[in-house]
Amino acid sequence: MAVAIALLLAALAAAGCGLGPGQGLGDVSLTVTRDYGAEPVLAAKTDGVTESDTVMRVLDRNAEISTRYGGGFVQSIEGLEGEEGEDGPRDWFFYVNGVEATVGAADYPLHGGEAIWWDYRDWGAAMRVPAVVGSWPQPFAGGYDGRRGPVAVDCRGGGRACGTVRRRLEETGAPVVAGRPTSGEASVMVGTWARLREDPAAAQIESGPQASGVFADLSLTGARAETASSCRLQALDESGSPVTEAGPDAGLVAATRRYDEPPVWVVTGCGAPGVAAAAAALDEEDLRDHFAVLVEDDDRVVPLPRPAGRTG
Repeated sequence: MAVAIALLLAALAAAGCGLGPGQGLGDVSLTVTRDYGAEPVLAAKTDGVTESDTVMRVLDRNAEISTRYGGGFVQSIEGLEGEEGEDGPRDWFFYVNGVEATVGAADYPLHGGEAIWWDYRDWGAAMRVPAVVGSWPQPFAGGYDGRRGPVAVDCRGGGRACGTVRRRLEETGAPVVAGRPTSGEASVMVGTWARLREDPAAAQIESGPQASGVFADLSLTGARAETASSCRLQALDESGSPVTEAGPDAGLVAATRRYDEPPVWVVTGCGAPGVAAAAAALDEEDLRDHFAVLVEDDDRVVPLPRPAGRTG
């Protein structure tokens, strides 16, 4: 019996089945914000992450937290608690490599190198925001949901902007392929909205934040219209109401996801100048901690959603 137990323990240890801290995985970054990334709460980089670590454990080591439902979900971070406020329900949501988690933080394993982002927000207008752009260069450099693979640059009439997008991705070390994504590939769609709206994932944006998680209104006044004058791009506030109508040369960088399909980024605008402006914003300085961004005609980068009542 003693020999059998010793053999079993040796096999479990070799398989990394939970005896001890497990193999070292390197480091992860942790960002905590509130109100769709508008206000920072804390930022940290944690090294020494192991196979036994989860998103919850990393958060607990770096912040004062309280939990609920048996420790599986976060109730408060740094004293900021989920609540049913006057303006609607507010809670904590987390993203790993820019993709909203579909399991609880205590059950989310780590592989090393992840960008973890917690945000405290009103979810009345959008219960789910399935993907965000503020963890650039993730998910392209490190993968999503534990999956790693090439990034598809789906150029749909984007012209030179497609080349800009490919270069920006290659600079991050992400493996890039051209064309429509195959099964499991994250993708970046580049082109005018008249072309991108033909994709089922991108088309969710026209149905509002509750469907896509994107706080922007893109619409055409004529079916399949190709001119910028027939297209409208508006910024929305946290309630989903329009607050700013962008100029004809404005662009949009946003991310979404359909069901459990790979995340899809859109680099778009009503016309070619807007697409080019959006492509030029693919960098950490312009995207960091933003759910999505509107790039105005003067190249000013505007985080989305806009604060309620903001008109400029």
